[in-house]
Amino acid sequence: MFEAEPGVFFVPGTPTDCVHLAISGLFDFEHDMVVSGVNDGPNLGDDVLYSGTVAAAVEGRFLGLPTIAVSLCTTHAGGGYFETGAEVARVLVAQLLKHPLQQALILNVNVPNVPYEKLRGYRASRLGYRHRSAPVMRAQDPRGRPVYWVGPAGAEQDAGPGTDFETVAAGFVSVTPLQVDLTRHAALPGLKTWLERLNG
Repeated sequence: MFEAEPGVFFVPGTPTDCVHLAISGLFDFEHDMVVSGVNDGPNLGDDVLYSGTVAAAVEGRFLGLPTIAVSLCTTHAGGGYFETGAEVARVLVAQLLKHPLQQALILNVNVPNVPYEKLRGYRASRLGYRHRSAPVMRAQDPRGRPVYWVGPAGAEQDAGPGTDFETVAAGFVSVTPLQVDLTRHAALPGLKTWLERLNG
């Protein structure tokens, strides 16, 4: 860990490393919560399964703290209203301190890339999901060795009413409650029956 300036630290590792080190003993004080971001780009729908920003918030949850992951929905066109993302984070932190939610929740926040005064408000949203990503792009480095670029994320497949995609497109900040337990509980009885065939 390095100190960039007084009171500002950075870790040459993953976002999860940063959270784990900070909470697990590098500082001699107790933490109130974890705020991850503002990420440069959205974490909508199934993006959350790959997101370092969300993973950092999950790590904070594992360590017993309320957590928020904040992403600004920028595009490759360039430029972003990061001050909007920062103000949204500030507002949500203040709200969470004043009116705590159940601690098991992880709030995944996606902010439209507009000036703060252009936001239409805040909405609770469910995760949508995307089509499969574009194919891997093959290329060569200057020495003729193969390199592979991961294709861009797929377009929205489920972006209907109530989804995080639809909320951001309508100009609202999307706030999605996430949980650590990924078990599809409704599928357990059917899976049990299916596995019984293997057990004789």
